[in-house]
Amino acid sequence: MTLALPKATAQLLTELTGDPRPETALVIVLKDAIAHRLERVEAGLRDYEAKYGMPFDEYKHLWETEDRPEHYFYEAETDYLEWEALVTRKKRLEDLYGRLP
Repeated sequence: MTLALPKATAQLLTELTGDPRPETALVIVLKDAIAHRLERVEAGLRDYEAKYGMPFDEYKHLWETEDRPEHYFYEAETDYLEWEALVTRKKRLEDLYGRLP
């Protein structure tokens, strides 16, 4: 597959990365973007781990095996869903990063 970039975009990629080859510069930018998103996701995961004092896998096990009253609070349900989404997002971003050349 060939990707045609406007000349101005190719120049911006070169200036941004220092690599004169637009296809290589684009990969560098993609890697940086994914790494940045991973950092944000990991920060969110650390926040939940600090709040609940455990990693998501342990919290999920408790959620699924124990019937605690606090599990029915809006905040707990919302946190669980958002935390689970971050775990899923992290796996997806790691997969995307691994697929880049």
